[in-house]
Amino acid sequence: MINLSQKAEEVLKDYFKDKEITPIRIFLQTGGCSGQSLAMALDEQKATDDVCEINGFTMVIDKELHGTTKDITVDYVTGSMGSGFQLASEIPVGGGGGCCGSCSCG
Repeated sequence: MINLSQKAEEVLKDYFKDKEITPIRIFLQTGGCSGQSLAMALDEQKATDDVCEINGFTMVIDKELHGTTKDITVDYVTGSMGSGFQLASEIPVGGGGGCCGSCSCG
C-alpha cells in the first residue's frame, strides 16, 4: 500500500493543476552519501508494477521492490535544509547515514 500525507497530496494537486496528471513512479535511487533511497518521478505504468490509485493520482512501483518495502508513506516536508518529498517504507531500504566527505558533514 502507498499512502500520501495531506501535505504531499496538496503539493501534487498544485503541481498538476495546469497539467495532465501522469503516473508517479516510486523507485529505488542509488548513490549519494546515504546509499540507496526511495525516490519519485513521473513515468508510465508497466506490466511489472503494482498500481495504487489515490484521490486521482496513479502511484506505480515495481512489484518486487514493493514486496521488499511493504507499505510506503509519501510526505512533503519543509525545513531549514529546504523542502521536498520524503518517502518512508515499512521495511527500510538503503540509507547509510555515513559521511562521504562531499556533503561537508565531516
